[in-house]
Amino acid sequence: MSTPSRYWREIPQRYRKEANRCAPCDLIYFPPRLICPECGNRALEKTVLAEKGSLMTYTIIRVPPSQFKDQAPYAVGIVEMDDGVKLTGQVVDCEFDKMHTGMRLQMEFRKMYDVGHSGIICYGYKFVPEY
Repeated sequence: MSTPSRYWREIPQRYRKEANRCAPCDLIYFPPRLICPECGNRALEKTVLAEKGSLMTYTIIRVPPSQFKDQAPYAVGIVEMDDGVKLTGQVVDCEFDKMHTGMRLQMEFRKMYDVGHSGIICYGYKFVPEY
């Protein structure tokens, strides 16, 4: 569970899907990094993640952590975005028996969960079947 201060620090990644691109390596890092682990470049440029990708693998969560208890069962998958970045996220608006590796998904901005007594509604990305 995120604390309010941590949640606010992560807003550029969660809300704007900001990542870093290393120009010499042409690699994209999400979440953003300060130094490229491949070449040591420190001049990473901001970029925005691709909106669509393909499902690499997935699982159905039937016994969830407490903040997702009301959403169970739900699917979580690893999606390789069209820019090569691999993201883990919840797959929604799709029946489990229709899910398959290779299916095309797109990233959408959605409510994730509430932080109880602090009153913060946490948003982030989830994946839906491509229309």
